[in-house]
Amino acid sequence: MKQIYSDIIQFRGTHFDFGYMQGEGIKDSLTVINRENQWKVRKPRFSIEIEEVKQAVTRFAPGVWEELQGLQEALKWPMDRVLKEFGGYRLDYVKSGCSILTGEDYLIRNYDYHPKTYEGRYTFYQPTDNQGYAIIGPSQRVTGRMDGMNEKGLSIGYNFMHRKKPGDGFICCMIGRLILEACANVDEAVLMLKEIPHRHSFSYIVYDASGETYVVETSPRGVKVRQSNACTNHFEIMQEENRNHLVDSKRRLGIIQQNSGSIQDVKDAFRLFNDSDKGIFSDLYGSWAGTIHTSVYFPKELKAWFALGGDRNPVEFDFHKWLHGEDVELDKITGEVDTDIPFIHMDEGADWSKR
Repeated sequence: MKQIYSDIIQFRGTHFDFGYMQGEGIKDSLTVINRENQWKVRKPRFSIEIEEVKQAVTRFAPGVWEELQGLQEALKWPMDRVLKEFGGYRLDYVKSGCSILTGEDYLIRNYDYHPKTYEGRYTFYQPTDNQGYAIIGPSQRVTGRMDGMNEKGLSIGYNFMHRKKPGDGFICCMIGRLILEACANVDEAVLMLKEIPHRHSFSYIVYDASGETYVVETSPRGVKVRQSNACTNHFEIMQEENRNHLVDSKRRLGIIQQNSGSIQDVKDAFRLFNDSDKGIFSDLYGSWAGTIHTSVYFPKELKAWFALGGDRNPVEFDFHKWLHGEDVELDKITGEVDTDIPFIHMDEGADWSKR
């Protein structure tokens, strides 16, 4: 078993200052060093047009562009390098798992992916420049969010479908951030997901204090919306967009549906998702589909649970109290996973020269 951690990052201030603080924190870090080495092996299959990216970001969340400018100021990098690493536009994505369920006042999500991509940052951010909502959740590529909840209670997670025939647009983690940054409820989130340009094909699951859940199936070629409280890694409406191998996705969805009658509360749901013997949690880390974390969001209470690895008790956060100035005392969340694959934020050699 490998011991892992996520740093807890707390910040209240302008987007630019948030970006600058994060840039100072990752400067010369293993994350930056490993990612630079990753690019030496996997060349980018996209181009960066700075003005085009700026217009795309500022259309939906101008504060995020200022955060990117703060990162550039701290890192002293050319803006095209900042955008390649952290801009979330036109970047590539490979296969992954992930399972999501909503219940009475909660959204629970297993994030299944590859350790060499996981940067180990759990963020609390409250902007003071009136350019977006406060957000809690784990970050991806610094500026993006792999799941999260904002101060209005809007919660989001996403599930990978495929990366065939990519289009010009945002990748999943930046879309997650833009939605949480700019939308107050599920209706606004659905509208933005219809407007935003999508690089790849994903389902976005949005949930808020109203109790409504929408699964938004997206690809560069279209967007469809349905209501369901469970989602894995295949489309129900845009079936022509599905990848060929759906056995594991349908298996996990079947387990969730079969257990729905016995889930009495969020504790039951958490055990179903996080226990390694229930069939939802995955240890397929080398196949880009191992469960790294389990997140739970409570829109009415503005609370969150988080666990790294399986068979854990969650760390509990009171986002409502944090929004009113009460800092979280922890500086790290710890856990363990059954793999020897290096993590990008804590191990040397987390590049693509070997598995």
